[in-house]
Amino acid sequence: MAKKATAMIKLQIPAGKATPAPPVGPALGQHSLNIMAFCKEFNDRTKDQAGMIIPVVITGYQDKSFTFVTKTPPASILIKKAIGLKTDKKPGAGAKNPGKEKVGQITKKQCEEIAKTKMADLNCYDEKTGAQIIAGTARSMGVEVVD
Repeated sequence: MAKKATAMIKLQIPAGKATPAPPVGPALGQHSLNIMAFCKEFNDRTKDQAGMIIPVVITGYQDKSFTFVTKTPPASILIKKAIGLKTDKKPGAGAKNPGKEKVGQITKKQCEEIAKTKMADLNCYDEKTGAQIIAGTARSMGVEVVD
């Protein structure tokens, strides 16, 4: 018989740096899931992606066990990394007025590379369309897309 899922938790955690402190501890604790087991397993799986923020979907089951799926880093983080902005939480988050001010430039080739990285999580069939999605995200951040 299949386990019954009781919770679906979505978090964004820095790769290799999951700790029982917020946001991980309270999110898992309220569903009575083993916080330290998750932290150790997540850190082992993501140690090679250090410096990136990794979205994770945790499924908690009725017997207090869990499984989790890691996704690719958000497009905004990959764009910031490509143009050399800080990828920490707030500093260098993009333009305050994206239509009027620019914080950097990204080439279409870089957009295509980011689209290849994110292809599993993008809602498209080919890399060309994926690159257009990434370019749209870049423009909304105040990053100019050039040829």
